[in-house]
Amino acid sequence: VGFLGIGLTLNPREIPSPLVGKAAPEFSQPQLYDQEKTFSPADLKGKVWLLNFWASWCSGCKTEHPVLMELAKSGQVPIYGMDYKDQRDEAVAWLQRWGNPYPVVGVDEAGRVGINYGVYGVPETYVIDKQGVIRYKQIGALDPDTVTKKILPLVQERQSLWAKTLPLKRGLNISPSNFGVWSVKIKRSPIPTPRWPKTCGEKFGKGSSRI
Repeated sequence: VGFLGIGLTLNPREIPSPLVGKAAPEFSQPQLYDQEKTFSPADLKGKVWLLNFWASWCSGCKTEHPVLMELAKSGQVPIYGMDYKDQRDEAVAWLQRWGNPYPVVGVDEAGRVGINYGVYGVPETYVIDKQGVIRYKQIGALDPDTVTKKILPLVQERQSLWAKTLPLKRGLNISPSNFGVWSVKIKRSPIPTPRWPKTCGEKFGKGSSRI
């Protein structure tokens, strides 16, 4: 009974996902606007991005859509859509009516991608880092407070980590400067002057031969 009571008090939006901290499941899905092209997470390696599962029949998607439009307009992080168990014509009409915040929309008509991502129900949003690792999962509609306090700080953190994880080569000193811009300073070493033997018969060291 105690465990049941604790379960009833949990916020389903805050249930931890076992995928957080792991590589995002791979997929290659047809695109909504051009079915000859595919959409895959592999295309986005090296970028921090959001994957948003949505559908034209989803009331929560309509609630969060103005938030997605504002976030896309800000240019702070790209949002890629996955149209979930939907009809293509209805999805296209829905975006034409309410606006399209996505540079690319994939189609998950059978819901198999959603299964691999552990989707409970749309909308759901994932933050995926430059290495293709899931860093956050939002169950339910995004709101301005969640975007401001959770999504954007995490996105900015993951975007700034690239220089800290670069392997440093000898002779390079990489250090952060203001406004998150990274500067590279090259350490110069003096070129040694070669020492030539004074005579052809001078030894170069023990065990060396004569010229």
